[in-house]
Amino acid sequence: MKEKLTLIKVGGKIVEESDSLERLLKDFAAIPGAKVLVHGGGRSATRLAEQLGIESKMVNGRRVTDAQTLQIVTMVYGGLVNKSIVAGLQAHGINALGLTGADMDVIRSVIRPVKEVDYGFVGDVKRVDGKRLKQLIDSDVVPVMAPLTHDGAGHILNTNADTIAGETAKALAEYYDVTLVYCFEKKGVLWDETNDDSVISHITEDSFVKLVADGIVQGGMIPKLENAFEAINAGVGEVIITSSTNISGSQGTHIKK
Repeated sequence: MKEKLTLIKVGGKIVEESDSLERLLKDFAAIPGAKVLVHGGGRSATRLAEQLGIESKMVNGRRVTDAQTLQIVTMVYGGLVNKSIVAGLQAHGINALGLTGADMDVIRSVIRPVKEVDYGFVGDVKRVDGKRLKQLIDSDVVPVMAPLTHDGAGHILNTNADTIAGETAKALAEYYDVTLVYCFEKKGVLWDETNDDSVISHITEDSFVKLVADGIVQGGMIPKLENAFEAINAGVGEVIITSSTNISGSQGTHIKK
C-alpha cells in the first residue's frame, strides 16, 4: 500500500495577506504525513509592476510575460512569496524547502507557442521529476513550489500554478496515494453561485458533463474540473476543490474515479 501524500494548491490572494497566510500555515502544518504546497502570487507581482511603472497585461486570466514582467514574477514568486511561506512553515516546525521548476531540474517546460496570443515567457509543463521530489519528501523535507519552471536552455518560464499542481500530483502518484486539494475563495463547486453553501459534494465524469450542459458549471470552473479528471485518470487518488479555510478536505467538492 502506498504512503498517503497531500498536495495543496493555494492562490496568491491567500498567501499574500497576513491573516489568511497565518491560518494556512497553521492548517498546512497540521496535515499528517507527506505533503507538498504549490502557491500563486499574482497580486503581489501586479503591485510591484505598478510601482515600477510596468503595465501588467492579462488575457483570459493568464499573464502575458515579456522580459521585464519575467524579472518581476521571478523575484516575487520565487523570492518574496515563496520564502515568506517557507519561513512561516519553519516557525510551525515544518522543514520546508522553496523550489522553482529550475531547482533540481524538477519541472521542465516548453515555451507556449504563439497562436491567437503571444504570451511571451510562459511555459507549458513538459515533465515533472517525481523521483527527485520523492527523494526530498522521503528525507522529511516539504517542497513549497513557486509557479515558475524552466526550459533546460537557461530560461525561466512563468507557469500556471494550477497546472503545476496537477502535473506534480500526477508525477507523484507513481510513488504515493495522492490527494490533490485545490483551494480557492468558494467552499467548493456550487449548485448556485449566489449561495456559498450550495456545495456539490461529489462530481463524477458523467455528472460533470450534465452540470456543464445545464449551465451549473461554467467559466473558469470548467478547465479546473477538466484538470481534476485528467489527474484522476492519471492515477491521482482524489481531487478536492474547497476553500483555503478547509485544506484538510473534510468539506468541499470531491472527485474520485
